[in-house]
Amino acid sequence: MTNTTRLGKILKRLEKFYGKQKPVGPTDAYEMVIYRNSGYPQSDARCGNGFEALKREIGLRPEEILAAPDARLAEVMRAGGMVPELRARRLKEIALMVVRDFGGDLQAALKLPPKEAKKAFKRFPTIADAGAEKILLFTGTAAVAALPSNGIHVPLRLGFGTERKSWAASYRGAQEAVRTELPEDCDSHLRAYLLLKRHGEELCRNTQPICERCPVSDECRYYRRMRGKPNSTR
Repeated sequence: MTNTTRLGKILKRLEKFYGKQKPVGPTDAYEMVIYRNSGYPQSDARCGNGFEALKREIGLRPEEILAAPDARLAEVMRAGGMVPELRARRLKEIALMVVRDFGGDLQAALKLPPKEAKKAFKRFPTIADAGAEKILLFTGTAAVAALPSNGIHVPLRLGFGTERKSWAASYRGAQEAVRTELPEDCDSHLRAYLLLKRHGEELCRNTQPICERCPVSDECRYYRRMRGKPNSTR
């Protein structure tokens, strides 16, 4: 299905510029929760380093995490950055919840209706609305218009939604605007998520965006506004 909406055309141009994108990190629900809590400050690099160290030194299964001595688990978590002790405690909390509340298999949560599944994932440390929706999308459970939590400035700059005083309101506005521009299937929403994330990391940065290299600057309201200010820093 060809998406001829404005966002669809923008995504086509971004994909031509960056190439087809693939998820970084796991796409299993349980592993996504573990991955997110394996690094701090959270980034793909730090979470990936912590996740791989955990997988190699301790193991990923809830039983393996629960059996690991606290000090050893914290030592392993140093590979993922700051506050390793806190992240080690969170991993223990996650493992206990999975065993106690989901019979050791978080796939059970994916069988719930999407709204209930989202509530279930939000019970885990550091998983808020955006994180829970990402899990539903990346696992192919629901065609949710998830957006990168640290990248909502990208659709907002492009005119999808309006920046509000609160992050949550800005996120919801951008999310609804994106949703109405995409076909209602997981592949389309995942493609949009990955391309907007890549663009936000590489060129459309939250601070000091590289507008002169942007392949969609002619579609960008932010660029048009900044270009009209001779002394502005883009």
